[in-house]
Amino acid sequence: MSKTLSVSLADQGIVTAATIHANLGTAALVEQALVKGEGKLTKDGALLVDTGRFTGRSVKDKFVVRDAITEDTINWGAINQPMTPEHWANLKADFLAAVKDKDELYVADLFGGSQPEYRVNVRVITQMAWHSLFVRTLLVRPTADEVASFDPEYTIINLPSFKADPARHGCRSDTVIAVNFTDKLILIGNTEYSGEMKKGVFGLLNFLLPAQGVMPMHCSANIGADGKSAIFFGLSGTGKTTLSADASRTLIGDDEHGWSDQAVFNFEGGCYAKMIDLSAEGEPEIYATTKMFGTILENVAMDADTRELDFTDKSKTENTRGAYPIEFIPNTSEKNLGPAPSNVIMLTADAFGVLPPIARLTADQAMYYFLSGYTAKVAGTEIGVTEPEATFSTCFGAAFMPRHPSVYGNLLKKRIAEGNAQCWLVNTGWTGGKYGVGKRMPIKATRALLNAALDGSLNNVEFRKDENFGFDVPVAVPGVDTAILDPRTTWADPAEYDVTAQKLVQLFVDNFVQFTDYVDEGVRQAAPQTA
Repeated sequence: MSKTLSVSLADQGIVTAATIHANLGTAALVEQALVKGEGKLTKDGALLVDTGRFTGRSVKDKFVVRDAITEDTINWGAINQPMTPEHWANLKADFLAAVKDKDELYVADLFGGSQPEYRVNVRVITQMAWHSLFVRTLLVRPTADEVASFDPEYTIINLPSFKADPARHGCRSDTVIAVNFTDKLILIGNTEYSGEMKKGVFGLLNFLLPAQGVMPMHCSANIGADGKSAIFFGLSGTGKTTLSADASRTLIGDDEHGWSDQAVFNFEGGCYAKMIDLSAEGEPEIYATTKMFGTILENVAMDADTRELDFTDKSKTENTRGAYPIEFIPNTSEKNLGPAPSNVIMLTADAFGVLPPIARLTADQAMYYFLSGYTAKVAGTEIGVTEPEATFSTCFGAAFMPRHPSVYGNLLKKRIAEGNAQCWLVNTGWTGGKYGVGKRMPIKATRALLNAALDGSLNNVEFRKDENFGFDVPVAVPGVDTAILDPRTTWADPAEYDVTAQKLVQLFVDNFVQFTDYVDEGVRQAAPQTA
């Protein structure tokens, strides 16, 4: 039987005749999802679901209401698109009317953030049982006593059956994700992709925490045997989840964190890992979660008869995902937090084959590369596209940052300086040439260099200054092939390396023009050097 809500929906002005399933546990929600035909059980007991036509976030359908609170605080543009208060009023009224007519609704009262001083109380109302299970898995789950006295501060209503009207609601299509910081309400309509809820809370914390002096980050984090924390920034495909799930270190979290005076703390209570090409050999800890009851697998291919999974099947999407409680990973932090970071790692998969496998950064350089948020996609399958494509996603998560990037960059620089953190740029991409010519950086070398950085031994080796980028690069590291430490020497034609390196330098310089008025001279001088 569902628990009674400490604050009812009616108390929030949400009127409905629906049966309310309040704060159900994992087994009950899985059962509900199966009964309603929302998913199937795999051979090993995970819940397999299909997210319909949306297999990722619908970025162009997300809006923020432009009002007195947000007018001068949101970085308006293609990512943070404005919605008028008038259009919002229509959308909210139509959402509440849709809620009123539902037969069943699922309500989950959860925390965004693991450090009590900075967490927010979030109520999530969904029409699908598996969505409630997902958000309950990904956010921080309150204790029974905390649920009994839970007072929702922010509310998410997620109705996949709701179709927006662009003319009436001021949106782009019949799909909408709208955020109102004044009403403390997020509305999600006409998409079954669960990540919209997760990133909705991330965006919320990214807006709220900087005003409290806390740095919100799109990063993973873990703790070494020496008790020191490390954080790993990186865009999709750079190794953020893989490199943080290290059996020799204690995992704090794999995706979203805050950096306060006292700690680095996970925003979440679960992980949302890519499943494509997953193997027991390559990522044993993550692979093991796919065989656990309580894990949700999205869009993964399964044999209808044997219920065996095929992680190599990309017929539906390459963005196959698995959601599981963080405690499914061995050796995780009990409270999802650790001491303020001693090491800051910025991961990039450089498909140009130019960057070294590791470089040491000053605080100014760290801010420069943080604001740049660089990685490179491999050459696509489109006819005529043979070159890697540079991607610059500021703060390694531009899509989730409501404030101006300089707010986060300056806060990171301040945190690095106050905590005396050491910063590193790690290339998990290509060596010996660009994609198609060179080869992927050996994971064994990456881990060896990371371990040397994290245990402090890398600070004791000789460094050289990179002539293009100006950062310090180790000359030789025990246990690592010295040749890969100097990318130029790995290319068959060093002159071609020089040309490609200068091309990448120019891409950095051109991209950073948008930030030059917002940073100090030290950060401007941290730019790579054009010939």
